[in-house]
Amino acid sequence: MMSDWTFFSNYGHVLVCLSKNHEARLRDVASDVGITERAVQKIVRDLQDAGYVTVTKQGRCNRYSINRRKSLRHSLESHCSVGRLLGLLTEGDRNRRPAAQPDELPAPALADPTGRQRMPDPPEEPAPVAAAPSRPTPAGKAEKKEPEKKKKKKGPIDVRQQGSLF
Repeated sequence: MMSDWTFFSNYGHVLVCLSKNHEARLRDVASDVGITERAVQKIVRDLQDAGYVTVTKQGRCNRYSINRRKSLRHSLESHCSVGRLLGLLTEGDRNRRPAAQPDELPAPALADPTGRQRMPDPPEEPAPVAAAPSRPTPAGKAEKKEPEKKKKKKGPIDVRQQGSLF
């Protein structure tokens, strides 16, 4: 008889789904992971609050960018970046995609001070940018600029309370 456990938590599964499709609907992510849409919303909010995911609104859709340079949270995995882990987990998907993104190209291994080989951390994934349509302004009227939103800074995250990412 086979057990129902997996090596990764729902947080890891959601992160993998978002890395495969930056335009995924949370309903589809919930279906792929096997949890409710509300649970996925909470996970994405937690990942966003911790700095692992950036959510950008484009029209009626959300776009998800992953901070691939961020380290995993548990002390046993903190030496590994999110990008390295996702690179391992999504490696087989590269062959099915039409073109690889620049941050998905394999990088040469670097020598670790201990003599072991390690892969370099991939660059942080830039947030998708939508071009705003330009409108001519009537003569004599100044163009209005929208005030920039300030980012809220949060205190350090207690790993014992939050649990591990994977």
